[in-house]
Amino acid sequence: MYKIGLFTLNGYYNYGNRLQNYALEKILEELGFEVTTIRVKRGNSNTSKIDKLKKLVKIKTVVLKLKYYLNRSTYDYKKQLFKGFSEKYLSESKRILRCSEELKEISSNFDYFVIGSDQVWNPNNLYGTSYYFSPFATKDQNVAYAPSFGLERLPKEWKEKYKEWLLNFNHLSVREEAGRQIVKDLLDIEIPVLVDPTLLLSKTQWLKISRKNEWKPEKKYLLTYFLGQEKKNNLDFIIEFAKQHNLKIVHLGDIKDKRRFTTSPGEFIDYYNDAEIVFTDSFHGTVFSILFKKPFVAFKRGNINSRIDTLLSKFNFEERHWSHISLNKNYFDIDYFHVDSILKQEREKSLIYLKKALGLKKEN
Repeated sequence: MYKIGLFTLNGYYNYGNRLQNYALEKILEELGFEVTTIRVKRGNSNTSKIDKLKKLVKIKTVVLKLKYYLNRSTYDYKKQLFKGFSEKYLSESKRILRCSEELKEISSNFDYFVIGSDQVWNPNNLYGTSYYFSPFATKDQNVAYAPSFGLERLPKEWKEKYKEWLLNFNHLSVREEAGRQIVKDLLDIEIPVLVDPTLLLSKTQWLKISRKNEWKPEKKYLLTYFLGQEKKNNLDFIIEFAKQHNLKIVHLGDIKDKRRFTTSPGEFIDYYNDAEIVFTDSFHGTVFSILFKKPFVAFKRGNINSRIDTLLSKFNFEERHWSHISLNKNYFDIDYFHVDSILKQEREKSLIYLKKALGLKKEN
């Protein structure tokens, strides 16, 4: 059996990250491969002390660290839930590899390296390393499945490095239109935009790993999942909307709601399954709204909207943007009739890409 080393962002805090990791492992295993998600320690000696200091003193970083220390026990408990999910459902490497030399040592253990999905190619996630481009492998071994740059445009100082790393791939794909344009600008080639791995699994498959949270409301509820700082007027609207429709509010991304904030990835799925409507600024929050065919409203988050824009465009849901729906007031009015055919087409497109990239024969 051929072996795949899977490179994605490692961590025990983000639902989308854990669930896309699970989905990609599952799909690759169904194709007949033995898959190991390789855990790496980002950052190396090439990252200068000045760069590290600059990153440390960013206001956003300081605020996040302060928030963590003030709520350390809550974050630690949530982390253990995520670790438990990963140990049960993922095949992660026992070792955490900490430098390029260690990665070279294990490279002969795998036949292919699949990079993706999630924001593995976001410069802010590299910390001076090239791990997520597996430069120690050959072009034939490297396969990019729907990685995200997480940015609309690549900073100038990264362009030469990225061009060098991307040239070591015979098979490239991305998750967003912005990513496709970045690659075109760097290499002057056209590559496919493929769906996030979470969309490759059906609702039935997701429900097999769902779990009910003990604090899940018995009455009908509105679900929010925000990763950015929601504007006060948006929250005020949501509170009033819930009152008008006699819905309880469940905040999955708000640490003030500790009972729901400490929700496992399996419980995250269950919350989506039973929600009456979803309000979110998260890419994966939008993905699971579509997978579970829920009425939803997608909010913008800073300047990183290409991922959600691409997703909504692909499934003909541009009208679910907050800027559009807040004018038309059709919050519960959503037509999912066309979604199954689009999902089928996108799944077939992704599987054809993976089979070709991984040297599998075409089906008759």
